[in-house]
Amino acid sequence: MAHEVKLTMDGLLINWLKEVGDSVSASDIIAEFEADKATVEIEAGSAGELLELRAEPGDELGEGSVIAVIGAQGEAVAPADEAPPAPETAESTSAPSETATNGVTMTDDGRVKASPLARRIAADKGIDLSRVQGSGPGGRIVKSDLENLSASPMLPPSPPTALAGGAQPTWGALPQEEVEIIPLSRMRRAIAEGTVRSKSNTPHFYVTVEADVEPLLALRKEINSALAQRGVKVSVNDMLIKALALTLREFPNLNTHYYGDRFVRHKRINIGISVALPENGLVNVVCHDADNVSLSEMAPNNKAMYERARSGKIKPDDIRGATFTISNLGPFNVKDFSAIISSPEAGILAVSSSQRVPIALADGTLGVGTRMNMTLSVDHRVSNGAEGAAFMNHLRELVENPLRLLDLSGV
Repeated sequence: MAHEVKLTMDGLLINWLKEVGDSVSASDIIAEFEADKATVEIEAGSAGELLELRAEPGDELGEGSVIAVIGAQGEAVAPADEAPPAPETAESTSAPSETATNGVTMTDDGRVKASPLARRIAADKGIDLSRVQGSGPGGRIVKSDLENLSASPMLPPSPPTALAGGAQPTWGALPQEEVEIIPLSRMRRAIAEGTVRSKSNTPHFYVTVEADVEPLLALRKEINSALAQRGVKVSVNDMLIKALALTLREFPNLNTHYYGDRFVRHKRINIGISVALPENGLVNVVCHDADNVSLSEMAPNNKAMYERARSGKIKPDDIRGATFTISNLGPFNVKDFSAIISSPEAGILAVSSSQRVPIALADGTLGVGTRMNMTLSVDHRVSNGAEGAAFMNHLRELVENPLRLLDLSGV
């Protein structure tokens, strides 16, 4: 029976990597697809012959769209029909619902509903999408809605070409020739919109603890020695992800998303991991079921996701389903920082560098230890200071007693 290749997110088809008649395996990449903040590789999902392509590069496509059909050689392909709406499931109920504001369709977390191509055009032309009424399905803003619009008056105007009295045009307080005007990339604009929306609409509060990481570093050395023959290397971040996931298991309220009129508490613990990309980009990849995955399995999976993200070859599952996020600046020699919550998540953990510092020993004398600061940012609509403090104390206990992170049957 023929297999339909369906999209799992909205986006723009960039390129086909296979042609009709090609033989493919289930893991073969057949297309490249652009979502809001990443280029995603689309796998065939089934072995067989590529019987039909149902989209062209440049097409804007919605989640659930069928883009290709794979089956046995010579198999007849049924005519393409418009896909019926997907049935509502427990997973789909966790997504924000849509509301209309001044004729603009938005989600409950404040995001304007627009296609990736429309977002790119808006970024290039300086159009404020919150002022555009969409004509696409469900009020979605599409390319045609933007073709005859000019730049938003909310954006800074370009300096005038001539001023009275022969004065030179300026940008701010500086002459135009002394500055470089750099248009926002699509990714930077998406990051800017997301962080401003979260910081403006989410009441953050912060809890910081200092942890002794010498036991964790020592255990990591032993683990990596034991796994060396398997070619697996566990990072400090892998161990912190595990500790965070186990802490969320004990504090399920913080594994909740806030959608204005309801809380959605997730049963799975999927940790989003902030990854810095070339040219100042940023994307969160996702370690799924981090509380149940052993470190020896988690480490190579995470490493592969980081590499795909940095090379622009992300898979759809790499960036879907985060329930809580960690941002680790340990490699950058920072003492302390706090991170902005990825709305609608309830919190984010910021991890600073481990540093050798003076400490008071048990006998009252001074010594030297290795300490690391961790700061939890929490949505005050979901939680409170007492729960945040208890959460961080439990996390610190796991970091300082790292044997509790191990699945002793398989590390």
